Amino acid sequence: MVELKEILKYISFVVFLPITYFLLSLVLSYITINPEITGTHKNSSIYLASDGVHLEIIIPKNKLDTALLNGLKQNSQENYLSFGWGDRTFYIKASTSSNFTFKNKLQAAFMNTPTLLHIKGYFTKQNNWVEIKITASQLATLQTYINNTFKKTTTLQKIRLPDISYGNTDNFYDANGNYNCFNTCNTWVNEGLKQSQIKASLWTPFDFGLLHIHKK
Repeated sequence: MVELKEILKYISFVVFLPITYFLLSLVLSYITINPEITGTHKNSSIYLASDGVHLEIIIPKNKLDTALLNGLKQNSQENYLSFGWGDRTFYIKASTSSNFTFKNKLQAAFMNTPTLLHIKGYFTKQNNWVEIKITASQLATLQTYINNTFKKTTTLQKIRLPDISYGNTDNFYDANGNYNCFNTCNTWVNEGLKQSQIKASLWTPFDFGLLHIHKK
């Protein structure tokens, strides 16, 4: 009887954790921080895009500063660059069409796994992008945040992984930071907005909170 109680207690704990995580994520995703800046000085635009799970930040190339552009492989015809951050194993497995196993998912969720930055070029603005109007100061801070995420050599060069990509318009780079269920690809985007004083969620591991906030 004692063993049965212990087993039931363990099962309840295992079930309780993901439910608590999801409910907490849901509530905090819709709590907005950083007040809206009013006025006519918001003369720059960035964009948010999601593949249904994973958010990325898109910035027009003509608004990118030299520090962020330096060391990036580029196509001169591209007009926008997107920046996403995430679990290294997931990106590599996805780019090589290998299976991202259940073990990989557990490691990504519950261990501090290494990360990569995913940079993709676009020729035209996409219809599903969510536009955010920001100030020059906010844009500069956001670019510093993204640039600091790149892991660099001793000579401050960005480290591109030449054999990994989804196609002809994207590249992967070594990144700082570790991925886990509390620090996800969407948390990285949200933190960039928070540090740049752009409207953001209090905390969110998912994409829907930020999309909702900026679709208003």
